[in-house]
Amino acid sequence: MSVAKKEYKRITVKSLVDMKSRGEKISMLTAYDYTMAKIVDGAGVDVILVGDSASNVMAGHETTLPITLDQMIYHASSVVRAIDRALVVVDLPFGTYQSDPKEALRSAIRIMKESGGHAVKLEGGKEIKDSIKRILNAGIPVMGHLGLTPQSIYKFGTYTVRAKEEQEAERLREDAKMLEKAGCFAIVLEKIPAALAKEVAESVSIPVIGIGAGDGVDGQVLVLHDMIGMTHEFNPRFLRRYMNLYEDMTNAIGQYVEDVKSQDFPNEKEQY
Repeated sequence: MSVAKKEYKRITVKSLVDMKSRGEKISMLTAYDYTMAKIVDGAGVDVILVGDSASNVMAGHETTLPITLDQMIYHASSVVRAIDRALVVVDLPFGTYQSDPKEALRSAIRIMKESGGHAVKLEGGKEIKDSIKRILNAGIPVMGHLGLTPQSIYKFGTYTVRAKEEQEAERLREDAKMLEKAGCFAIVLEKIPAALAKEVAESVSIPVIGIGAGDGVDGQVLVLHDMIGMTHEFNPRFLRRYMNLYEDMTNAIGQYVEDVKSQDFPNEKEQY
């Protein structure tokens, strides 16, 4: 059953909690540059994630690990300049928060000061609790991320569904409660069983946003380039493509090449 959509002039962390309490689902997409972010924000998306997935879709890396803090700040600042309404959440990249809470705080402060982002996202549970607390104590909003955490891909060895076994599921439940208690304003659950995700969402008061986590959570997130079909090699079960931009762009660019070669472009109306 759909819930009446409330109009928000500007989305804040409090807006998301309000949306959960009213049963309104939260929409979230990635963006990494000004032009795309302008379109995403204008379409009414609630949260824009400047994800470390930029490492994959923008830079062509196999994993999210290579992207640096400077690069994340560059992408985030481009996005922030584009938006009028959405909440902008920025991933802390691998190696900037895991080992030292003081370094985590320094990284988060740089993102907030240099990009103008509104919040940061960290992957992990109790093992990064001290880093999360240090950042929150400085007044910086934190979004958690549990389940499949791509920065740990070499530990997992695969991008398969997480928390199918009870031991790992119980650890995820505990971590979600810990993140809520620590003061995180929301949690992303990635690629876990739908029943577990629904249980976690119902057990915490903060919004739970899923990617490959079923329909029982408080919102959904996808990578923009996957959702609009710019990428075509990646085909997980949870992905719904709303466009086939790869094919459309290939055809359009091919037509441009043909028009140039045949001297059809530019025509008389396209000259001064």
